[in-house]
Amino acid sequence: MPKVGMEPVRRKALVDAALRVIGDHGSLSVTMSEIAKQAGVSPALAHHYFGSKEQLLIETIRSLLKQLRDDTVTALKAASTPRDKVSAVIRVSFQADQFAPQTIAAWLAFYAEAQRSEETRRFLVIYARRLRSNLLANLRPLCTDDAAEHIAEGAAAMIDGLYIRQSLRSAPVSIEASIALTEDYVTALLTRSGETAAPSSPVHLLHLNPMGHLLPEGRRDDHLEPFKDM
Repeated sequence: MPKVGMEPVRRKALVDAALRVIGDHGSLSVTMSEIAKQAGVSPALAHHYFGSKEQLLIETIRSLLKQLRDDTVTALKAASTPRDKVSAVIRVSFQADQFAPQTIAAWLAFYAEAQRSEETRRFLVIYARRLRSNLLANLRPLCTDDAAEHIAEGAAAMIDGLYIRQSLRSAPVSIEASIALTEDYVTALLTRSGETAAPSSPVHLLHLNPMGHLLPEGRRDDHLEPFKDM
């Protein structure tokens, strides 16, 4: 019989364990026993709390989305101008915990699962709509509605694309470089539309090293691994 008051603790432990196991496997082809072992509980207890592996996986993606939403709300509250709020959305999308290898692997596994699972797809659609909405709401005071729509769509696509690039471990783009690339895109299109405001926080310029790696200004590239055959 589960101890009274332990359910929230155990449920969180199982969700965290699911994230780690999915990240290690690189897919959702994991068992409840593997997740339970990682969490330090019995498979029977895991089934007691979630009923099935599918429900635990849904709770795991819900947890990822909740954390991202909470971080975004906090960052938006700390930003003062619409342009700074756009930068806040961009920075939260590339924050360190989202770039953890296991988290990246889990997100990619959920995107693959969305081709088969309507519920998983629904959660990912929620994520995409939130990202677009947060960008669009703060771009509209800076330019025309048409321009805001165009910039929001492009910035969201860059965020998702650069995030996926992190799975290419032979040539990843750093967090700083990913932020700077997206900021450069937003600033360039706002300038073209007649708005020249830049974010309050400094954004480093980018340089290409001889191998094509993107680096913030002043950073050395001797820590980067050469390309490997795929």
